[in-house]
Amino acid sequence: MPVTWCALFVLWCVGSSAVDLATRRLPNLLTGVGAVGLIGWTLTGDEYGATVAGAGALFGCYLAVHLAVPRAFGAGDVKLAFTVGGVAGQFGMDAWAMAAVTAPLLTGAAGIACVLAGRRHLAVPHGPAMCAATLLAITVAPT
Repeated sequence: MPVTWCALFVLWCVGSSAVDLATRRLPNLLTGVGAVGLIGWTLTGDEYGATVAGAGALFGCYLAVHLAVPRAFGAGDVKLAFTVGGVAGQFGMDAWAMAAVTAPLLTGAAGIACVLAGRRHLAVPHGPAMCAATLLAITVAPT
């Protein structure tokens, strides 16, 4: 991933996470900008298949969970999954799998921390964990 695209992705992740933490929402504007950015980045590279597969697979997984148990993931998380899945897919199957598995673990750990701190009814937004897990995965992915 070229440095410019990487920097833009990090900034987008930080902004998306901040909005989700503050409002517990991922607005269409943010998820749309991410999707358009992913498409733009894909068009400048030569690994279309990995990006499309990663985006489609994670989007599909999140959509299936959202349709089965809507309270588990919001629609914003489903849309966010398209972009983070595509980015992780670009770094290979190991990075994609690490991002996909780590995100729910991070959200679960945050939920357990809330319960232990006596804030049992506090809802934990999932978007920041999705972004953090993807950034971690692409950072440690073998290239």
